[in-house]
Amino acid sequence: MSSHALRLDEDRVSAGAALPLGPITRVLYVAEGSIVVEAEGGPVDVDAGAAWFGTGQVRVSARTPARILRYELRPGSPTGTGDRSGGAAVHARLEQPIALDPNGEYLLRCDRVDFAPGGEALPHGHKGGGIRCLIAGELAVKVGEGPARVMKPGDAWFESGVEPVHATASRHEPTSFVRVSILPRAIRGQSSIVYVDPAHAAVKPRKYTVFVDEPIHLP
Repeated sequence: MSSHALRLDEDRVSAGAALPLGPITRVLYVAEGSIVVEAEGGPVDVDAGAAWFGTGQVRVSARTPARILRYELRPGSPTGTGDRSGGAAVHARLEQPIALDPNGEYLLRCDRVDFAPGGEALPHGHKGGGIRCLIAGELAVKVGEGPARVMKPGDAWFESGVEPVHATASRHEPTSFVRVSILPRAIRGQSSIVYVDPAHAAVKPRKYTVFVDEPIHLP
């Protein structure tokens, strides 16, 4: 298995400012505001609630004040540092080692999961690991035999896909999180979830919006 790290930074870019970023496999999810991503192939407008995926060098400009969740798949072990260049305030959220088979075929998926008030994700795993970041509401997440951790907007956590996870959303307001996962390429277009009790697959208390589901080559 090869050593990689999946990293999440939050970039806050003021209107008119720019953030240059070097080549790497990344997703930019716009949580607030609107941006222009200048990459090979020309500029792309990305508004709040949408995501952009690419691997090359880019320049991110904010048309309005923007808050961006920047997920990157990096080679090697976690570095503890992110890209600090350009006109943005960068806040490190989470960096997690992730073991990948150098001969394996993988895809990167970015999606948003929306719970109605009181929604529940019954014990389950996934076919790959990923980082989640809560963007609205409140979510109690219990991983394996550990205690439940209550997530608030801006909190990030990693799920390996192996340990069973049980999540319960706020009863008082809608709850949402954005996640980026590294999954087997063979399940492109399919759900990655595996329930501890297969009967729970018939229960669908949440909505999924997929932004990126693209094959990747390991860096």
